[in-house]
Amino acid sequence: MSLPVTSTFALPDARGAKADPALVADDEAHLDAVTHALRAQLDDLTERLAAARRAPAGGGTRAVERDQEVHRLTARLRLLRRFGLDLCLGRTVDTAGRRVYVGRTGLTAPDGTRLLADWRSPAAEPFFAATLAQPMGLVSRRRYRWAGGRVVDYWDEVLTPGAGVDGVAPDDQSAFLTSLGADRSARMRDVLTTIAADQDAAIRAPWRGAHVVDGGPGTGKTVVALHRAAYLLHADPHLGRRGGVLVVGPHRPYLDYVADVLPALGEEGVVTCTLRDLVPEGADARPEPDPHVAALKSTAAMVRAVEPAVAFSERPPVHDVVVETPWDDVVLTAADWAAAFAAAEPGTPHDEARDEVWEALVETVAERVGGDVPAGELRRALLRDRGLTRTFGRHWPLLDGPDVVADLWSVPAYLRLCAPWLTPDDVRALQRDDAHAWTDADLPLLDAARRRVGDPEAPRRERERAAAEEADRAYMADVVDYLAATDDSELGVMKALVQSDLRDALVDHDAVPRPAPDRLAGPFAHVVVDEAQELTDAQWQMLLARCPSRSFTVVGDRAQARAGFAESWPERLERVGLRDVEVATLTVNYRTPAEVMAAAEPVIRAAVPDANVPTSIRSTGVPVRHGGVAELEDVLDVWLAAHGGVACVIGDVDVASRDRVRVLTPTLAKGLEFDLVVLVAPGTWGDGVAATVDRYVAMTRATAQLIILT
Repeated sequence: MSLPVTSTFALPDARGAKADPALVADDEAHLDAVTHALRAQLDDLTERLAAARRAPAGGGTRAVERDQEVHRLTARLRLLRRFGLDLCLGRTVDTAGRRVYVGRTGLTAPDGTRLLADWRSPAAEPFFAATLAQPMGLVSRRRYRWAGGRVVDYWDEVLTPGAGVDGVAPDDQSAFLTSLGADRSARMRDVLTTIAADQDAAIRAPWRGAHVVDGGPGTGKTVVALHRAAYLLHADPHLGRRGGVLVVGPHRPYLDYVADVLPALGEEGVVTCTLRDLVPEGADARPEPDPHVAALKSTAAMVRAVEPAVAFSERPPVHDVVVETPWDDVVLTAADWAAAFAAAEPGTPHDEARDEVWEALVETVAERVGGDVPAGELRRALLRDRGLTRTFGRHWPLLDGPDVVADLWSVPAYLRLCAPWLTPDDVRALQRDDAHAWTDADLPLLDAARRRVGDPEAPRRERERAAAEEADRAYMADVVDYLAATDDSELGVMKALVQSDLRDALVDHDAVPRPAPDRLAGPFAHVVVDEAQELTDAQWQMLLARCPSRSFTVVGDRAQARAGFAESWPERLERVGLRDVEVATLTVNYRTPAEVMAAAEPVIRAAVPDANVPTSIRSTGVPVRHGGVAELEDVLDVWLAAHGGVACVIGDVDVASRDRVRVLTPTLAKGLEFDLVVLVAPGTWGDGVAATVDRYVAMTRATAQLIILT
């Protein structure tokens, strides 16, 4: 952890006037108090963490609670050690002269004085949300810029002109704009200090319903998505207990790029993934080569075809079956079969419901045979009846989710049965030689099939767990009875305990190991979706299945939809099953220089006339440069020698490996940003909306310079 040795402020000579004690003395005193409180809290957390790790793990709920406490203390320690005094983002002064210092997390002095207000708390909201038009009771705001644990710059904003503001050094926002244009790296830079009012409003919106954040390139949609996940967990702690928050990104480079953001905000429990990660086949699924097939599989109706596909294997026999037992022969009628098949609890996955149906059949036979037959012997006898087991297996077989989907693509009659709206040409188009050669368009159906079919091993594990608990309970009952019988103490402690739930309390409910839960299976209390304009109706079903609350943050730009996006956001989301849709629109481009946006705007408007093209607030004075493809290697060498930061080459081209240079397709560049972007032969990327969007997205990844080579 970096804590100051002398002055907290280390302003360069060029900003010497800002080091005037009249401007920084109060901050120095406050940050000194923060330093001492940090040391005390670090010592306290270290001791508590050591004690928690030494505590017996126990079993069941106690083990979970101990692990949660260890995780919470570890995360808090990691955050404080990572940032130290840099936790402080800045401060506000209101019209009564009160100062509020805002931090990445809240911090209290040993005497209970609040030193830092958590950035997510209501007290900190004016730090981000106040503007000249809506000062929210503030006179001024100061933001710090840190390096090496010391303040190397700060910028003040007067929010209530004429209010007699003292102790500020007003800037023309040049320092703020300079920070926005700082060199990029392989990871998303920390932007918490520079969150703007429009972004903050979207971050703090209520979590219920579907909240859309619509914005063009550079408006901070990803910033909003990630900070909103952290904000919601702080604003409503119940979210964590209801399933937590899932953040879904467009691709793996995006997840790598933003990997540090949530931990830096003190949230390490947020689950992040791509849509491909939701099913095992996603890692190897190839792109669907046939646009017509992709369109057929992209509908919610096609996902719903999984239900009749599975239900086809849940049809009771329509004829009588004679069951031979050592005690008596029993006739199971069609009505008996129908009643047994209806005994499965609604919503129980197919393979897991199979045991419920079998037990219903066993009970029916037991009633007909009579009550004197031992239940265990009857069950074993029925399992030996090959006629019964064969009939049951034909009418409620064990299924495999991927096989259900593969059968749709290999058995035309089965597909027509499950999706009767398809035309004969559609059915032929969907058939393929290798039914298990999965494409990305298959993933929503595979996900639905796995959820509907379930885990065939779950009933067996549950039986083993129940048997182990029963054996444990019987053993503990014997131990308690023995101790009670031999208890000759005056108070009769053991005899009293016999009357309590001691027997059950001593049972080890974890005697049979449980399989590791699938963290991506849900349910989640809230889902954040970035680049949501690209999702098909079928892909939305994957997310809706994981979020019963229908609480979503939907982040995207209709103009960046490769497949087009003719509807409004409410129309689009209501069609896939989301209601109570609220839309927040971001219109300020904080990332892309005005020179680049001037070149990119006519590109997208040619295909999407109503595109939400944001207004850039930065100008670099560097025009968009054009050249030939043969110049690529020289362009990179010259730029790398003169600049820091990261460059990205976008296009189908081989480039010699260099540090600080990425080579990506337009699709994989989405959601990322780079100091220099070089487009290689963008005219060869094709025609139509998809190709136009690719060019627009690629152009607007630049934060400093764009070069187009043709």
